[in-house]
Amino acid sequence: MNSIINTQVVIVGGGPGGAASSVFLSEKGIQSVVIEKESFPRFHIGESMTGECGNMVRRLGLEEALHVVPKTIKHGVSVYGQGGINAFWIPVMRRTETGELEKAETWQVRRGEFDQLLLDKAKDSGATIVRGKALKVITNDENVPCGVTVRQEDGELVDIMADIVIDASGAATFLSTAGITSEKERGNYDRQIAIYSHVKGAVRDEQDNTLIFYRKKNHWAWFIPLDEETVSIGVVTPSSYYRSSNEDMRDYYLREMHKINPQLSQRVPDVNLVEEVRATSNYSYHIRNFTGKGFLCVGDAHRFIDPIFSFGLHFALTEAKFAADAIADYLLDGVGKDLENPFAEYERHCELGMDTIQDVLDCFWDHPISFAFFAHSRYNEDIIDIFAGRIYQKQPSRGLQAVRKINAKGRLAAADKTPDMMSAMAD
Repeated sequence: MNSIINTQVVIVGGGPGGAASSVFLSEKGIQSVVIEKESFPRFHIGESMTGECGNMVRRLGLEEALHVVPKTIKHGVSVYGQGGINAFWIPVMRRTETGELEKAETWQVRRGEFDQLLLDKAKDSGATIVRGKALKVITNDENVPCGVTVRQEDGELVDIMADIVIDASGAATFLSTAGITSEKERGNYDRQIAIYSHVKGAVRDEQDNTLIFYRKKNHWAWFIPLDEETVSIGVVTPSSYYRSSNEDMRDYYLREMHKINPQLSQRVPDVNLVEEVRATSNYSYHIRNFTGKGFLCVGDAHRFIDPIFSFGLHFALTEAKFAADAIADYLLDGVGKDLENPFAEYERHCELGMDTIQDVLDCFWDHPISFAFFAHSRYNEDIIDIFAGRIYQKQPSRGLQAVRKINAKGRLAAADKTPDMMSAMAD
């Protein structure tokens, strides 16, 4: 007979999405249990924050605590085009109360230390942390999720019973694997491999901002300074290209850094690896119907698009806040109690933001010259807003409308096998 823990919300995953969900729930007086199988701090990529992600960190009350976390200040992102030319710069800017843009800043952090800080915050806020692996979803007589069975570190089994199950398990997609949500679908950028590490000895700019180096579609690299000496560098290529090299992953990584873009090769004349070289492949996916009676998913547990513009932490923290608000409305005020899916509006809102980034990425990859024109000139303020994470507006900006228009024309041209001309750009 398994032991039993009763709570209001059980959260699978103690990363940023799960930990932040717990903190926001605690603020509303809602009890939660967080299940985490890994020991923290643990290595993780996704170190760069959008401007609004930085604001969410401040909202969580962690700005002062960040002083103990290795980090750098991020003022924006530079994107270098093929051959190191046609670069454009997107600054981090916030909107004032009167709607004007003004300079702002956010951070780039070592995820191991940052994630530990956030999980500690959840514990200090009242969450119970259970170390172990979530094995299966417990459902009631109506097949509604009402808990999770966990194998704890000592091997003992425990049933954590709850009103709501939050899946914040990231790429493990716990609820999808369990058959509660829809199955995982391939995303637009799934046939790629990201190979990455942390290095010392890289040549850095005066300001430690995020740098992106483009070679061609689905072939690029990131450069994210993390502290005074260490930089996160990742190379992303088609999986088939990597396999055809027949190289050891470490050798491939070191060589590819010098091949993708001359602007990157100038910065890595001689680097020392301070972490092992790791890889993530086929990482783009989409899970639909990720909410329902008794459950909802946060962040990567339901969708991962492409890491190029650093939205991983943004989605985790922002959706954690949305989830806590929706759960509080449901548990405390009875909102949606009689609905088939009480969290349908939460799902629509999350998809609104992710669809915006999907559209922007499609434009960036399929129409890079047009996208650079939009970002640098025609719709500069709208693109600044999107890069900052202001992406949940029901009325799309003129810049987003232009992005969607050129995407649609490009798809039509591809279907008709006719050239996609620059004249197709939106006014």
